[in-house]
Amino acid sequence: MLTPNRVGLTKKEYGGAASTLCTGCGHDSITLHIISAFYELNIEPNRVAKFSGIGCSSKTPAYFLSRAHGFNSVHGRMQSVATGAAAANRHMINIAVSGDGDTASIGMGQFVHVLRRNLPLLYVVENNGVYGLTKGQFSATSDRGSAMKKGDVNKFESIDLCSMAIDLGCGFVGRSFSGDAKQMVPLLKGGLRHRGLAFLDVISPCITFNNHEGSTKSYKFMKDNHQLIHEIGFVPSYTPIEVDYAPGTVKTVQLPDGSHITLKKIERDYDPTNRKAALDLLVEAEEKGIFLTGLFYVDPNSVPFQDVEKLSQTPLVEMSMDTLRPPESVLTEIMNELK
Repeated sequence: MLTPNRVGLTKKEYGGAASTLCTGCGHDSITLHIISAFYELNIEPNRVAKFSGIGCSSKTPAYFLSRAHGFNSVHGRMQSVATGAAAANRHMINIAVSGDGDTASIGMGQFVHVLRRNLPLLYVVENNGVYGLTKGQFSATSDRGSAMKKGDVNKFESIDLCSMAIDLGCGFVGRSFSGDAKQMVPLLKGGLRHRGLAFLDVISPCITFNNHEGSTKSYKFMKDNHQLIHEIGFVPSYTPIEVDYAPGTVKTVQLPDGSHITLKKIERDYDPTNRKAALDLLVEAEEKGIFLTGLFYVDPNSVPFQDVEKLSQTPLVEMSMDTLRPPESVLTEIMNELK
């Protein structure tokens, strides 16, 4: 039986086109988690704007929220398109799906600026460590020492996108594994409710080119080296908070819209609001070769792009031509102020 949510939609109505990716691709699992997050948050698809670039990952927005607005941009330039859309209408809920090539290589210059501007955007990187569309070469997130399917070994340091995001002021940073719905859906829901940029790095194994012995982005490597830093629950703002507060085991972080992320400690006493602790945690994991997942950092007080720039509450499309095209006297006044 298909159960409608609070806005009267079933989960099936949050779907999209049939996937054309390889059977078993981790990206398809991420698509299912995204559908679950939007359905459970009762978000109407027509309120959503989807953005992507080029690559296997950038095909996935076609597979969820078919009733949403979407823009598939050129390679590595999705962030600029998303910035323009967010500036034109601050009432849309924005989600971007990218890949390690689209973000960490050709799109790196755009990525760093969308972070520091704190765009109202859930930014998901489907990270498989290879260029899947061009037959599996190493990407910028491939770990040094990892091996290609044909045996070549990567000689260069990898880029840790989570560390970069925290360093550049992103107010919501997490990492997950495509096969972990229990962890990933609450992270997606928390990211969608965060006011500002929420970044999620999701390890998504490529079964065709990067799921072999020697790969650090394979299903086997995830199974053998995966460690949770906490269990994650999400409490919507319209739901009473009911958590078992055993001393020292649960931490609840309030997001700007009144909803909460609830963290249950697993192995360590970790505070996700401590920026330095988050960076230290990622460095420690890299040194030990451990694959950590969870919410690394959240800043409930971050000021999003639309507030910093004092963007209009009225979307550009709803403004009159007189407002959008002021008379010459207004332009003259502005130019005189700049003299």
